[in-house]
Amino acid sequence: MDETLTAESLGTAPGHGLLTGRKVLVVGGGQRTYDQPDPPAGIGRAISVLAAAEGAAVAVADLHREAAEATAGLIGDAVALTVDCADETSLEHGVREAAEALGGLDGLVLNVGVVGGLGFAHTPADTWDQVLAINVRAQFLAIKFALPVLPRGSSIVLTSSIAARKPSVTAIPAYATSKAALGGLAAFAAREAAQAGIRVNVVMPGLIDTALGRLADQVDATRAGTPIPLGRQGTAWEVANAAVFLLAHTSAYITGHTLVVDGGLTEAG
Repeated sequence: MDETLTAESLGTAPGHGLLTGRKVLVVGGGQRTYDQPDPPAGIGRAISVLAAAEGAAVAVADLHREAAEATAGLIGDAVALTVDCADETSLEHGVREAAEALGGLDGLVLNVGVVGGLGFAHTPADTWDQVLAINVRAQFLAIKFALPVLPRGSSIVLTSSIAARKPSVTAIPAYATSKAALGGLAAFAAREAAQAGIRVNVVMPGLIDTALGRLADQVDATRAGTPIPLGRQGTAWEVANAAVFLLAHTSAYITGHTLVVDGGLTEAG
């Protein structure tokens, strides 16, 4: 085990009650294993579990019901929902179901994203459209459906990627473009939502050791050797800690902001 990993980095630290009484929906809270026998926690799962550990009532939504149920099972009393982010009606129903099941909603995390295409030459227009539909359109719709039910003091967190700022870490233009678009979406949403006392922010993970990250390392042998100032890839729990901070009242004066969690790769790499 890497001795630099603290309990917070490993997801084993005790909660501090940061989200006590909060009601949080995590869209994309399930996890895929990509046939790996013992994968580390994914970002959506880590956010869901950590939010619950910090006192929140949690609804876990995922395209795959069994993945949502597996995450909910780790929490114990979480609500599992099936939501297809490519479908407007499914998103609207998911937000409404979460609010009904939790007795309200004051936290929303959008942790969804797909990749597609390799370079411009191998990215068909329909692939480009599919990636942007799930990685940007879905976030717009979820925010649109959530704002009317979120009370003052609520918080929305979008999940981006350093691919938005550092194209060298990926050769997937549709994905990088879609993640870059989330900054603009969050800025506009933050401005409009501020009138109702609701905050909107973005967490931007770097190279994170998840099942998907390990798959990416296999596809691109150079990825694992990317020089990161802090000397290692991050954990999903480190991203989750940032997301929980943005959900909590400890970040009450922060909105429209992108919080980068990348071990210094974008600024000091």
